[in-house]
Amino acid sequence: MAAAKTDDKSDAAGLAAMIARAAGQAVTIEGAAPRGVPPVERWNPPFCGDLDMEIRSDGTWFYMGTPIGRPALVRLFSTVLRKDEDGKTYLVTPVEKVGIRVVDAPFLAVEMTVTHRDGEPVLSFRTNVGDVVEAGPEHPLRFEIAGEHAEMKPYLHVRGRLEALVSRAVMYDLAALGEEIDIDGVPTFAVRSGGAVFPMMPAETLAALAE
Repeated sequence: MAAAKTDDKSDAAGLAAMIARAAGQAVTIEGAAPRGVPPVERWNPPFCGDLDMEIRSDGTWFYMGTPIGRPALVRLFSTVLRKDEDGKTYLVTPVEKVGIRVVDAPFLAVEMTVTHRDGEPVLSFRTNVGDVVEAGPEHPLRFEIAGEHAEMKPYLHVRGRLEALVSRAVMYDLAALGEEIDIDGVPTFAVRSGGAVFPMMPAETLAALAE
């Protein structure tokens, strides 16, 4: 069977309506759900199999091999995402749980703003699905060095076990805020936000990469 076109109400939009009804949300004719996130962490429905849905590393959602082009549908799906202890990501309602594929992180941080509170910097990020998250003790940043070119990949905790990969453009702005901080006696390149310090890499590693 050919992949369904996700701008038809009979497929992705119909799936969105089903999820919204099961989650007790109201959906408009355009598929938009109210803002806010259902309490998916408290739901314990049976596993109903895997769904042919994938979130690519650039934040694009695919359903049956076709990109979901309607942001309202993506926003709705994102509100019922949950990553469980098994490391897999699911769409969860009170009555069912279905598995989906996530190539990297389920969200993408596409914008960052810098403000100050009590003299301390506060970094706020907006994700591709509309979440606004302040980096801090409850929403830490973590950094990985990945790939053959040792590229830095920052991740921001959003909710539950779900993270947002910081987009490349925002990553450069984030790295520009870094400073050398002594952490447990080790000079470390790090960034501050919300009263917390988030290490990027040892200062000597940064120096070696810059050579």
